[in-house]
Amino acid sequence: MRIEGPWFKDEEGRTLLLRGVNLGGSSKVPTTPDGATHRREGFFEHRDVSFVGRPVGLDEADAHFSRLKRWGFTFLRFLTTWEAIEHAGPGQYDEAYLDYLEAVVRKAGEHGLRLFIDPHQDVWSRFTGGDGAPGWTLEAAGLDMQRFRETGASIVHATHGDPFPRMIWPTNGTKLAAGTMFTLFFGGNDFALGTMVDGEPVQEYLQRHYIGAVTQVAKRLRGLDCVIGYDTLNEPLPGFIGWEDLHRPGGVLRLGDTPTPYQTMLLGSGIPQEVDRYAITLRGLQPRGKRLLNEGKVSAWLPGHTCIWRENGVWDIDGGGRPRLLRPRHFSHVGGRRVNFENDYFLPFARRYLEAIRKVDDSAVLFLETEAAKAPPRWPSTDRVAFAPHWYDAFLLMTKRYYSWLGVDFRTEKPVIGKSAVRNSFAAQLGTLKAMSREMGSVPTLIGEFGIPFDLHGGKAFRTGDYRKQIAALDRSFRAVEDNLLHCTLWNYTPDNTHERGDGWNGEDLSIYSLDDRRGTGEIDDGGRGLEAAVRPYPRATAGEPMAMSYDRRRGRFTYRFRSDPAVAAPTELFIPERIFGSDFRVKASSGRFERSAGE
Repeated sequence: MRIEGPWFKDEEGRTLLLRGVNLGGSSKVPTTPDGATHRREGFFEHRDVSFVGRPVGLDEADAHFSRLKRWGFTFLRFLTTWEAIEHAGPGQYDEAYLDYLEAVVRKAGEHGLRLFIDPHQDVWSRFTGGDGAPGWTLEAAGLDMQRFRETGASIVHATHGDPFPRMIWPTNGTKLAAGTMFTLFFGGNDFALGTMVDGEPVQEYLQRHYIGAVTQVAKRLRGLDCVIGYDTLNEPLPGFIGWEDLHRPGGVLRLGDTPTPYQTMLLGSGIPQEVDRYAITLRGLQPRGKRLLNEGKVSAWLPGHTCIWRENGVWDIDGGGRPRLLRPRHFSHVGGRRVNFENDYFLPFARRYLEAIRKVDDSAVLFLETEAAKAPPRWPSTDRVAFAPHWYDAFLLMTKRYYSWLGVDFRTEKPVIGKSAVRNSFAAQLGTLKAMSREMGSVPTLIGEFGIPFDLHGGKAFRTGDYRKQIAALDRSFRAVEDNLLHCTLWNYTPDNTHERGDGWNGEDLSIYSLDDRRGTGEIDDGGRGLEAAVRPYPRATAGEPMAMSYDRRRGRFTYRFRSDPAVAAPTELFIPERIFGSDFRVKASSGRFERSAGE
C-alpha cells in the first residue's frame, strides 16, 4: 500500500477505499484486575495491572476477525495505551503484553486485515477520568490522584460511583489534573520552565517516555505487512495552552462543575471555590447555578509538593493571605507573541514522534490527528502522512436520543432542523474536515472515529430488540462519510460489550457487537447490532479515480461513479454484502463486464 496524493493505492495501482472499525472500546482499561471504569476495587494500584487480552483473547481472535472480514471491514484502528506498555514504572515495559500484542496483530494479518496502531488516550489517563498515560506520570508531576474527587481536579467514574453523569468525562480536559499534564507534556519548556523530574525538564521527561513506549510496539511489529502505520496520539488536548484569560471558563465542553483554570488551581491547593454548573438541555448546554467545591480544604498535591503553577508564578498568596492571579495570560503568550497550539507545540511533538517511529519502521504511515474540530498543523512534507480527524453526530452522542429531523453543526455549535437540512449539514461538516487536510498538502483523509451510542432512549432497544433508531442514526452518519468519499474506521467493535456496562468505559456503548445480542445461533452475524447500517456496499479497489458514491438502504440501491484508468489492468472490486443483497441482485454498468466472487 502506498499514498498517492489524497488516495491510498495498492501494488497494482488501484485506488483503495479503507473501511474498518476501532478495535476496541475496552482496550482503554486493564484485564487484570478488571478495569471497567465503574469498579473501585484496586483502582489506585496502578503499577500492578495487565492489559493482556485487550482487545480480544487470542483464543477468540479468529472468530472476531472472521466476522469483521465477512462484514466488509478490512482495516482496523488498533488501540493500545501508554499505560498498557509502561504501567509498572518509567522504563519498565510489560513484555508479556508486548508478546500478546504482536501475536494478536499477526492473527489480524492472517485474516487479510490491515491496521494502524492507535496509542489511545482520553483526558490523559484513567486516573483523570479517561485512559492512556500510566499513573506514575501524575506522581512525577507531584499530583495526588487519590484527592482528585475532593478537589474537583477530575471527575472519575470509579470514585464518583453510579450513576455516572452522561458524557461528563470530556470536561476533565480543562480541570487541574489533565489540564496540567497536557500543558507540561506539550509546553512544559515554555510554561513550567525549571520544573524538573529526576533532573530532567518535565516536558522532555514525559515526551521521551511516551515516544519510547510506542517505539517498543513498533519494534515488535516492524516487518509485519499488515501494519501500515501509527497514529500520533488520540484526541490530543492543549491543556491550558492558548488560554487567553485564566479567569474565564472554556474548553471543548461545559457540563457539570465548570471551574475556570484559575479556580481549578486554587481548588487543588485547598482553597474552596464556588463554581458554575452546566447541564444538557434541548437548547444545548445551559447554566444551572453554582456549587461550592472543596469545603474540606484538601490538597491535590502530594506531600512535599505545591501547585506547579504557583511555583511558576501564575498565581500566589498576597500578604493578607488572599490568592491573587498574577499572570492571566501566562499560557497564551510567550515572549510577547500569541501562541498557537497546533503549530507551536503539537507539530514539534509529532515530528519528533515520527522520527522515532521511522527509525524503527521507515515505511510507516503517520496518521495525524489534532484537537477535535481543529485543522492540522502546517506539515513540512506529504511523504506517507494522512489526516485522521474524528467526527460524531454531536446531539445524538451527548443526549443519547435520536430525532431524524434534529442535529448540531460543530462549526457553528448551532442546531440544524429538518431531515434534509441535517443530511446536508452532516455532509458539509465532513467536507470541512476533508478540506482541513490541505494544511498538510495533498494527503488522504481518514475519519478515525465516528459512530452512534446503542443505548439510546434509556436502552429501550435492549428490552424490545428494536434497533430501528440506531440503524437510522448510523446510516445517517455513514451516508455523510460516503458523500465525501472518505476512508473511515467506525467507533467501535468491543468483543466484551454488554447491555449493562456497554464498552466498559465511562458508560459509553457504541459497539456494533455485544455479548448480550448473541442468540446462540453460531452464525457469523450472531452478536452484531445495527448491521443493516454498518454492513454496506463500497468500492474496495478502483481501477481509476473515485468520483461519487451513494447507498440508499431503504431502496437497496448502491451507486458508484469513477473515472477509469486504462493503465490499470487489475479489476475494480466492490464489496456487495450478501447479508443485505443475497445472491439475487442486479448490476447495471455503463461499460465493461462484471463477475461475482462469493464469500469475498
